[in-house]
Amino acid sequence: MLPFLPPTGPPGFPGFPGFPGQPGQQGPTGPTSPPPGFIPQQPAVSPLAVDPGAIAGCLFRNTYVWLVNRNQFWFFPIFVGRTSVAGFQWNGRFWMYTGLSLQSIQSFTCF
Repeated sequence: MLPFLPPTGPPGFPGFPGFPGQPGQQGPTGPTSPPPGFIPQQPAVSPLAVDPGAIAGCLFRNTYVWLVNRNQFWFFPIFVGRTSVAGFQWNGRFWMYTGLSLQSIQSFTCF
């Protein structure tokens, strides 16, 4: 008989441990310090969507993201799925938990 295993997946989503609002559980925690104080140079832009395997190398690292809508910001990814990435976005004052479609990312670089 196999032991019970909790569902696996991105923390902070319904049905998974750490979803805000579930009794007795907290939301996911983010980085404890601000991101670097500089904006890196944007790498060459690919015409294709970002590959999940490429951005997975940036998990739990400060990552600068440029979106196709021209927004750009520091991001701290904690989960990469087949079509999306979840983590913490720096808003200039604090980290906010958010998710992004991989198709919305034009380019990224991590440190």
